[in-house]
Amino acid sequence: MPKSGKNVRRAAVSALRAWAKGHAYADSLIERHAERNHLSPQDRALMKAILLGVLRNRSLLDYWIGLFRKGKLDAENRDIMRVGLCQLLILRIPDHAAIYETVECARAPVRGLINAVLRKAAHSRARLLRELPNVDLATQYSHPGWLFKHFRKLYGAKNTTVLMDWNNCPAETYYRPNLLNPPPLDTPEPENAGDAVATGHYYITDPSTAYAPELLAPKPGEAILDACAAPGGKSIHLAGLMENQGELVCSDSNEKRLPRLRENLERCGVEIAEVVQHDWTNPAPKEWHGRFDGILVDVPCSNTGVLRRRVDVRWRLQPGDIVDLVGIQNEIFEQVLPCLKPGGRIVYSTCSIDPQENLELMTKFSNAHPELELSDHKQLLPFRDECDGAFAALLLDQRES
Repeated sequence: MPKSGKNVRRAAVSALRAWAKGHAYADSLIERHAERNHLSPQDRALMKAILLGVLRNRSLLDYWIGLFRKGKLDAENRDIMRVGLCQLLILRIPDHAAIYETVECARAPVRGLINAVLRKAAHSRARLLRELPNVDLATQYSHPGWLFKHFRKLYGAKNTTVLMDWNNCPAETYYRPNLLNPPPLDTPEPENAGDAVATGHYYITDPSTAYAPELLAPKPGEAILDACAAPGGKSIHLAGLMENQGELVCSDSNEKRLPRLRENLERCGVEIAEVVQHDWTNPAPKEWHGRFDGILVDVPCSNTGVLRRRVDVRWRLQPGDIVDLVGIQNEIFEQVLPCLKPGGRIVYSTCSIDPQENLELMTKFSNAHPELELSDHKQLLPFRDECDGAFAALLLDQRES
């Protein structure tokens, strides 16, 4: 194999092999393999498009491979073919570059096979795309069969098709103005993410993330807990709503995420935050009991509302995981609850579109805690609301303060 470290396709194949072995999430693999291969910004963007394109279209790519390759393929050569077909049929990269550079990723004995498959696919491109509507929906949109059936049971066939199509589209970048450091009037929305974030005038987050902090409606001077805070988007919005007055405790279970949380809060001018490591499957520190006027609990969840952003999730998630997550979510909520002042309010939120993790859980929880009133809730659905899926529920403590 050539020794050049600048083959973008080879970097994409290497990242896919690492991903398949469970070494890391796709986003971190992009950075790691771009740096390792000394890729230019343009080549890094191409590698990212290929890697995410393969993960978003994995089942469909395998279906196409099966049309031209009858017989077994080892994992590495399958990934090489996925990379090639993604370029030819998904990204529409010119045939010569897509085929030649991809074939060069393979070991010499199998280059002829890979070259033949890719050339047959390029020759058959119009027919393959024309026949795409005849392919079963789970394969066509590359969602595991159990997840497709689960969504269809929840939301019906039409909505599920729209949802899967949404999940396969590259996620848009949204800039939210920082309430503590707003951009000057008449300033156009920034085009460069790095510049927008560096100024502190904006931070990057989906519109769906605003609902939970706004449902909690923190007031200046209050004591607020953001129980699962990293990387800090909701914390920044909470501080803005509080006008940087009061007390904001931002905790997260993962100590490695705290430096980024602190950095994001400082860059956006948040002055009232205390950043603390705490695992909410354990009891809260005694000094936190009865301390907070409002609590936001953005719990770990299935991420079924953000599959277009977290392209790994559809392949990592298993049918039994949602039931397991509900148990963890309930445990976290039980541990957080003692921290609420009598008469306070608590918002539970997820980026899930599964009712088991959302309204069903909150209904059961409020029934088990007569002092809590389920006052309001909202479920955002990508196929209906054209934003990331998310859920938030407001519970009010009926005890006298």
